[in-house]
Amino acid sequence: MSPPRRNAVPPDPAPPTELLVLAGLPRDLTERVAALLLAAPGTVVVGHDLRDVADGRVRRRVRATTLGTADTPATRTDSTTDVRLAHGCVSCTLREDLLPELLRHAGTATRVVLHLDPVLDPEQVCWALAHVRTEAPGGGRTVVTDVLDLRGVVTAVDSSSWLDDATGDAVLDDRAVARLPDDDRIVAQLVTGQAEFADVLVLDGTTSGWTLARTHAALARLAPAARRTTLATVTADPDLLGLRDLPADARRGRVDDVHAPLLRGTPPLDEDCGLALHLFSARRPFNPERLHEAIDVLLDGVVRTRGRVWLATRPADVLWLDSAGGGLQIGHAGSWLADTSPDVWQAADPQRVALAAAGWDDRFGDRSQDVVVLVDGARPETIDAALRAALLTDEELAAGPGAWAELPDPFGQWHADPCGPGPARTPLEQHHDRGGHD
Repeated sequence: MSPPRRNAVPPDPAPPTELLVLAGLPRDLTERVAALLLAAPGTVVVGHDLRDVADGRVRRRVRATTLGTADTPATRTDSTTDVRLAHGCVSCTLREDLLPELLRHAGTATRVVLHLDPVLDPEQVCWALAHVRTEAPGGGRTVVTDVLDLRGVVTAVDSSSWLDDATGDAVLDDRAVARLPDDDRIVAQLVTGQAEFADVLVLDGTTSGWTLARTHAALARLAPAARRTTLATVTADPDLLGLRDLPADARRGRVDDVHAPLLRGTPPLDEDCGLALHLFSARRPFNPERLHEAIDVLLDGVVRTRGRVWLATRPADVLWLDSAGGGLQIGHAGSWLADTSPDVWQAADPQRVALAAAGWDDRFGDRSQDVVVLVDGARPETIDAALRAALLTDEELAAGPGAWAELPDPFGQWHADPCGPGPARTPLEQHHDRGGHD
């Protein structure tokens, strides 16, 4: 008698190809980190040099280390290709070349490393990875994170210069980086954004013990969930770059909603080396003209400011305030839930609805001022007093919304400080900004 047939057990599916984003302003340091990652067989490193993007050309570099076999050792490949774009912009680079190139390695590599050009902000790139649809190799359209497993972001930090960069007003033209069209960010906005969005911060550079202590104090408050390590440490143990044992509250490339808690993770709330976090909150609107006069207090002795702002002249609008060093921007970021229809509530993120309901005000609903400031030398009480003086007075508040609408409002739809003739926009804002306007 033949033995009974048994159903074949299908093999476990192969794990998806991992995706890791590598960012940082110091080109030589990110290159050394990329080389460490490339040492692992099955790794592909994809990078785009954007220094000629304004002329409609970028250079794509793809490096790979094969897996090898028992009979064939792993080998290295390195190719560079000039890519011509229909329009000279970062968005075209993403849509036409970078995203399809990442998808091309899905299933054939163990890990893909996206090595960003020094001028790019990883938060906005990660937003594109999760939201911008592109042609899939097998047909149809998809987003990269539906195919590749985004493990997180590694940011390289030059310990000798990062804090000066983060608190200064140097412009990108002062550095050997790409000059992107319509990009008026300063160096401080770039380096704080790169550090703030990291899951692992790799520090290197020779500096004094005091400067290093202050840098660590700033990074602990700017990116509290990120693991801080050194290039020497990861050189001895490259597995630390694998992002496999991060804490539960690690960001892992996820872009927060504008209404998410401003104090992500558990940052230290005490002062250390002159650095401290200050939270400003209020339940009445700002007088726009007085706020415009007061925002200079956020540009001196401050590393970073971010938060939601409510102007008396715009009762429906959530504005997002964002500063680093000597640069500041305020832009439209959506609408308050107050006075909206039930379908807006139903479509809103459940966490946002819960937070709004918990702090609901009978008169103003979920409208509020919530701003976090990372100070470095500035006194929190000075900042608090300046912002509170910019709120509507009791008399102005009693005058009501009709009178508020007539107040002078120096803020455009997107405002940059120092004031300039045009909007200051970051490279991907035609696809994604806090306000969503083009």
